[in-house]
Amino acid sequence: MTALSLEPAVDQRSRGATLQVDLSAVAANVRLFADRSGGALMAVVKADGFGHGATRVARTALRNGASWLGVTSVEEAVALRLDGIDAPTLSWLNPADRDFGVAIIHGIDLAAPGDEHLTAIVAAARRASRTARVHLHLDVGMARDGAAPADWARLCRSARRAERAGAIRVVGVMGHLARADEPGHPANKAGRNRFAWGVAVARRQGLRPPLRHLAATAATLTDPLSRHTLCRVGAGLVGIDPTGRTRLQRAMTLTAPVVSVRDVAPGTPVGYGHTWAASRATRLALLPLGYADGVPRSASGRAEVWLRGRRCPVVGVVSMDQVVVDVGPVPVAVGDVATVFGPGDDGEPTITDWARWSGTIEHEIVTGIGPRVLR
Repeated sequence: MTALSLEPAVDQRSRGATLQVDLSAVAANVRLFADRSGGALMAVVKADGFGHGATRVARTALRNGASWLGVTSVEEAVALRLDGIDAPTLSWLNPADRDFGVAIIHGIDLAAPGDEHLTAIVAAARRASRTARVHLHLDVGMARDGAAPADWARLCRSARRAERAGAIRVVGVMGHLARADEPGHPANKAGRNRFAWGVAVARRQGLRPPLRHLAATAATLTDPLSRHTLCRVGAGLVGIDPTGRTRLQRAMTLTAPVVSVRDVAPGTPVGYGHTWAASRATRLALLPLGYADGVPRSASGRAEVWLRGRRCPVVGVVSMDQVVVDVGPVPVAVGDVATVFGPGDDGEPTITDWARWSGTIEHEIVTGIGPRVLR
């Protein structure tokens, strides 16, 4: 596998921590999801494309089978437009008092999870003298974003009135499953049923949205009943399967050079709090990255990196800017490059390993890489 750096090629030993993104892995994942979706595919590139670069991931996805893009905020959507991407794009998480005019002018679809948002979108559309494209968002069991079932019929009626007046066109109904990463869980059936009910209510109110989207990454992979006319896939694009059932291609590699090496005697303590001490004479290597760069402090005492063809343990507490690695007898030298995580093809740690060591999910690892890391 060839990693495609987001910067011109430079000897990594002369750089600090470096993040590389393999866009060919993204492309392969997109093709898999396009095949599984059974309909149209929305590439969700929120949070800077899950830390992989929103514009590059978006362009790769559109070239390999996606026809839609999805983000949370209007700002993310407008940034894609300013980068020259004109594919259909949905923004679904914004404050109700947001001025939606800029989104409407840029042809960005907007989600309405309640009357407050719908009212603001209608007002912006009238000011812009344009028709806004709206996706009504129903809460199907998360008590998070989306209209509560008790408010749904009223939202649909309001949307139909605005549609008749020409201010909006309702082009979609959307929801999000809470436990799609647990295939077969009864909450998924309940969510599917609520979504079907919501679509039926919308139709009874006179709405005819051509798009219905409920499935995200996990459901697209494992739950055909939740796939409708459009599937929204984000984490899966960059190689994360929340169900752990499908082997996707991981797209991100994080490396860092060794900046110092020292030999220490038995009993030598390392780092803040002296949480680790050498049990034998050994060699320690220092890497110039830490929790400010996205290396989770919670992985202290469990994490490993790949150096000179083997896994070496991170010892002591992960600091803001530094981690110490016990390399034992390995002949490590200043300038050697350690792989913090990668695809795992050669035995190096993966984001799955780091998520386990940190007690979190892979999504948090890839979106947490800090701005000091060279892309």
